[in-house]
Amino acid sequence: MGRLAGKIALVTGGSRGIGEAIVIRLAEEGADVAVNYTSDSSRPKAEAVAAEVRRLGGRSIVVQADVGSREQVMRMFETVEKELGQVEILVNNAGIAPFEPFMKVTDETWDRTYNTNVKSIFMCSQRAAASMIEKRYGKIVNVLSTASLVVTSPVIPHYQSSKAAANMLTKGMAIELGKFNINVNAVGPSTVDTDMCTDYLADDEIRRKEIEANPMKRLGTARQIGDAVVFLASDEAMQVNGHLLMVDGGLTVKAAQPDDHMER
Repeated sequence: MGRLAGKIALVTGGSRGIGEAIVIRLAEEGADVAVNYTSDSSRPKAEAVAAEVRRLGGRSIVVQADVGSREQVMRMFETVEKELGQVEILVNNAGIAPFEPFMKVTDETWDRTYNTNVKSIFMCSQRAAASMIEKRYGKIVNVLSTASLVVTSPVIPHYQSSKAAANMLTKGMAIELGKFNINVNAVGPSTVDTDMCTDYLADDEIRRKEIEANPMKRLGTARQIGDAVVFLASDEAMQVNGHLLMVDGGLTVKAAQPDDHMER
């Protein structure tokens, strides 16, 4: 049996990239998984991910919702509870990173970024925690970023600040919900080669610099993020709470310095 056998999970933004990998890893460990997606164009991908969960032996549904809307979040949970049961593992994975320098960031971009990257965590976690408190059991895992800790680019200040806010939200929820046997943690990926980064990594020079900047001299993979989520969602992490697990090859602990400095 898998580490998550019989558990019911919901993954926001689960139709592609890191979200898809998380869904598959949860299913491989025995969980039944609800796959959230936002737009009509993403439904075929979400259905394909759900089909893979079923192939692995689990139950799965797809559920459309803009997780930045409380009304849609409430409907999403109602659907999941009706079709699968109460959510025991919530993975807040949905996120956006529109590239715009600070002086060009509009109110619309700012609000959309915070609604998706921060407010969605607040609303989904608040709704999930209501039933978790009753059961005295639950796991909430937020997918954050190296940008939660350091400035990763000069053209995404809104994204970086939103991820830092989500990091503190994680810690605050962990303290308040811990007494109900609910673990709240986060994972912090560095650059992962998914469709979200396709255009960015299409530039060979940027790809080379990303790899060279990482102490492991490689990009991360979506499955590695899924592995970290599985650990935090499992009973192996029962005493891990309020933690941001960096899955970044050591990037955020390495100070910037000339490339040859560490070789001498």
